[in-house]
Amino acid sequence: MNEVSPNAPATRRDELRHNVAAVQERIDAACRAAGRDPADVTLIVVTKTYPASDVALLAELGVTDVGENRHPEAGEKAADVQAPLRWHFVGGLQTNKAGAVTRYADVVQSVDRAKLARSLSRGAEAAGREVGCLVQVDFDGDRAGRAGIAPDGVDELADLVADLPGLRLDGVMTVAPLGLDPAPVFEHLGRISAGLVVRHPGAGVVSAGMSEDFEAAIAAGATHLRIGRAVLGERPRVG
Repeated sequence: MNEVSPNAPATRRDELRHNVAAVQERIDAACRAAGRDPADVTLIVVTKTYPASDVALLAELGVTDVGENRHPEAGEKAADVQAPLRWHFVGGLQTNKAGAVTRYADVVQSVDRAKLARSLSRGAEAAGREVGCLVQVDFDGDRAGRAGIAPDGVDELADLVADLPGLRLDGVMTVAPLGLDPAPVFEHLGRISAGLVVRHPGAGVVSAGMSEDFEAAIAAGATHLRIGRAVLGERPRVG
């Protein structure tokens, strides 16, 4: 009978199981501190640059939502991994790739302009699918090239998304500006969300918080967290 040495290296499955459990413990603790039910917070594991084999392992470990931010990498993984996952496209998206993304993404979290929304609508209609959309809000307007729409533009863009065929307005998303306390940003996003659901009651998703700051996002009312490194480890180098 072969015995496993206690010093044997952990398998990738073991590593991912440990990391998912550790992140869930942090989520549970943050929810307790905020007086919230952990069941109201969805963990999205952002798997960009990691192999499809990791995504398959995560699905086996009970993860239901994964995020990707590059096409065609995201589409290739969605085709490779035969598991009942919800695929979130979380990165900046060019309009000429929108149609392709609607063929596999269940939710596009990075809708930040009318032209993109209309392209997603055409793609979703052509694919015969309904695609959930989050309006990405930019709280760092001085940074050139940063994705997202200014807070004062959210209502107009959200109304457009809600009216376009093939799209479902789910809520809002943001990435906290680098080098700043994320708490005020997440609180501001929460206020925007509260105003949005008055006019669009089904659009209550608040996607905020990553590996370094998701406790602050939970305290501010985030419903969806986008966690990569804390689950998957340091991101592989890409060429």
